[in-house]
Amino acid sequence: MASIRYYLDEHIAEAVAKGLRRRGVDVRTLAEAGMLGASDEEHFAFAREEERTIVTQDDDFLRLAAQSAEHPGVVYLPQRRSVGETVRGLTLIAEVLGREGMRGHVEFL
Repeated sequence: MASIRYYLDEHIAEAVAKGLRRRGVDVRTLAEAGMLGASDEEHFAFAREEERTIVTQDDDFLRLAAQSAEHPGVVYLPQRRSVGETVRGLTLIAEVLGREGMRGHVEFL
């Protein structure tokens, strides 16, 4: 199973990226990708090109995912999740679903 690769939206805490990296999960933040100020459509296209599952609190990505099953997946997080809960949940998704399981899929954490 191919390892999942996450693309974290700008509202996801940097501590989440650090926690995932400590667990060996491939993570790229929006800032690291030089995508600050890009439109949601541009982020979606970037994630598709990089084969990275988008992790977001922005429900606009749910609309984009519903328009096409040709995407590397979206994990939608409610804002009330702690950093620890988020890291544990994303790690579990990485272990159970992996890249193939997330392809064209939306997961609510």
